Amino acid sequence: MATEAHGAEEGGLVFHPMDQFKLSKLFCTDDPSTAVNECQIDIGMFTITNSTLWMALAVVAVIALMVFGTSRRATIPGRTQSIAELAYGFVYKMVEDVAGKDAVGFFPYIMTLFMFVVFANFLGLLPMSFSTTSHFAVTVVLAMMVFLTVTIVGFVKNGAKFLGLFWVSSAPLALRPVLAIIEIISYFVRPVSHSIRLAGNVMAGHAVIKVFAGFAAIAVVSPVSVVAITAMYGLEVLVAFIQAYVFTILTCVYLKDALHPSH
Repeated sequence: MATEAHGAEEGGLVFHPMDQFKLSKLFCTDDPSTAVNECQIDIGMFTITNSTLWMALAVVAVIALMVFGTSRRATIPGRTQSIAELAYGFVYKMVEDVAGKDAVGFFPYIMTLFMFVVFANFLGLLPMSFSTTSHFAVTVVLAMMVFLTVTIVGFVKNGAKFLGLFWVSSAPLALRPVLAIIEIISYFVRPVSHSIRLAGNVMAGHAVIKVFAGFAAIAVVSPVSVVAITAMYGLEVLVAFIQAYVFTILTCVYLKDALHPSH
């Protein structure tokens, strides 16, 4: 706040594109007379924050579309039913094509994962909203759930044969131990890359939009800034869906490895 005040006194342009990602208590009134934002301190594991609110809204949106939107199913579907059926068919075909027909039993979990991520991404594009998937605390939990599920399924279904996933039998014998170490490392890095890819892309896009919005205050570059914001926003709409798709299809790929480790 001191930096903002100093910039305002000098007439300079001061904006902080990363401030939009700060967690704050949901039921809190900040005192502007203090230099410390009371709403952003003492946030614990069970504190209800802006992130909590928008994750709950994402869940409500999924329920509204998939449950209430299809409650009056008709032979000729309406708009809401069409969207729900399109999403259902899209994810079902993805699971079947990527992980195989024996992975269809995991379709409800993967469908829930996709719908939550895609709605959280889209809700984060609303004005004055909060992008929950820009936080590693959210994406790491989602990625770890996938990692643990895949690992447990792999051992339950295949037993010790699941370890064959790390043994590249098609490689020369002398290279197999080295490749096994590389495969083990890459396997345990999966939840890291899985979570960072989603959070990093969402955060980067929102930060760029905020930067362009800050330059919109300058009259000379304001028209260019508005055009840039519009273009970036359109791109972010596409990214919101693509990142949900990538997160889900990687889940299917990992599930395929658990069900068919020798392939």
